[in-house]
Amino acid sequence: MSFASLSPIRRASYATIGATLAILILLLVGQQSGLPLIMAPFGASCVLLFAVPESPLAQPRSLIGGHLITTAIGLLWFALWPHLPLMASVAVGLGIGLMVLSKTLHPPAGANPLLIFLAAKPLGWSFLFTPVLSGALLLMGVAWLYHRYISKKPYPAR
Repeated sequence: MSFASLSPIRRASYATIGATLAILILLLVGQQSGLPLIMAPFGASCVLLFAVPESPLAQPRSLIGGHLITTAIGLLWFALWPHLPLMASVAVGLGIGLMVLSKTLHPPAGANPLLIFLAAKPLGWSFLFTPVLSGALLLMGVAWLYHRYISKKPYPAR
């Protein structure tokens, strides 16, 4: 039985519990380690990971690749043209285009260049690793454990 075939109440319950646990773990691990592991787009990633885990958009390649690609584009574009609305728009568009080309489409990652431009100060290339890569990997690990042992549904999809 697939996740999509569950009753709406069970799917909503699994999605609620999974997303709550994932964000809590990111926050607690970040607090304990002193490393920022959370960013707003990860909340949107949880929608995919826990509400539609069978979607191609929720798979590890898309989650990690999408966040890395769009963050790298955002950091590069901000370094080249900070504080220009047109460049923030171009960074979002390029990030989406590169996700499509690399088959790593993850809609929440489309917000990453905006996050970088809205910070209005250089975040530095370390942002690509913490919180983006480390947070995405931890989020993927939580989703894998959650679906394997709690929802009992396959993740990642094969």
